[in-house]
Amino acid sequence: MEQVNYTKCLIVGGGPAGFTAAIYASRANLQPILYEGIQPGGQLTTTTEVENFPGYPDGISGPQLMEDLRAQAKKYGADIRQGQVTKVDFEHRPFSVTIDGDTVITAETVIIATGASARYLGLPDEQKYMGMGVSACATCDGFFYRKKVVAVVGGGDTACEEALYLSTLAKKVYLIVRKDYLRASKVMQRRVLEKENITVLFNTNTVGLFGDEVVEGARLVENVGTEREQHFEIAIDGFFLAIGHSPNTEVFKPYIALDDAGFIALQGNTTATNVEGVFAAGDVADPRYRQAVSAAGTGCRAAIDAERFLLEN
Repeated sequence: MEQVNYTKCLIVGGGPAGFTAAIYASRANLQPILYEGIQPGGQLTTTTEVENFPGYPDGISGPQLMEDLRAQAKKYGADIRQGQVTKVDFEHRPFSVTIDGDTVITAETVIIATGASARYLGLPDEQKYMGMGVSACATCDGFFYRKKVVAVVGGGDTACEEALYLSTLAKKVYLIVRKDYLRASKVMQRRVLEKENITVLFNTNTVGLFGDEVVEGARLVENVGTEREQHFEIAIDGFFLAIGHSPNTEVFKPYIALDDAGFIALQGNTTATNVEGVFAAGDVADPRYRQAVSAAGTGCRAAIDAERFLLEN
């Protein structure tokens, strides 16, 4: 038998954006229900140390930061639940959202904060060394690799940007590129190729990582499938994935307008989507910054937008 619940504000996603939205919505007496999704705490739960979130001068672990945000949202009255959205109906208000195929939530407003998932190569070693040398965010974790040797995988603008950023911190940066050219813009290509401490490895695939407890090196193969195929290893301290992010928007596609990359398209300088009463916050609508603090900021904005929408309607 289906369980039906009603709320003024349903928040989907338990990362910095979702929990911040819950804090603001709770204090505005919207009595929000928040579903944490398949990865409670979001991508920060895979980050060992966060040093760039305001208010933590000594840094804080990713999981602890998310636990603090969760506790604060709960303190102000947010109804935090476990479950994943499996179906939505945004045709009419109140909206209908199905959780885990059996629980139906009806909501006057919905804040989508489902985040984005980093794309990985699919190597078992990536999971083995997650947070122990493997990262998908140079801005988040690059600081820990000052004067060390790191590798970045990818050949587009994002990979070049991350390699250039890391080159200001690390002693040496390898850029591992599967093709024989960079897909990045000409200006980014030039900057990478002219940077003295960046070495570009073209026609190269990563086949594995190694190290006792943390990443100590990568196993690579050059010119795969040709007569010049060559296997070799490089010694590195950090391995950064920069092959893109996939926004978690699949279940919302029938109703919500997306950009060419699949991120939620926002209306003007707001968090509103194309569906009146549905808002988006965090990485699910942010292909550019993807930081905890910027996600938290949009969570605040989404809750305020939802509150004002309810007042006007």
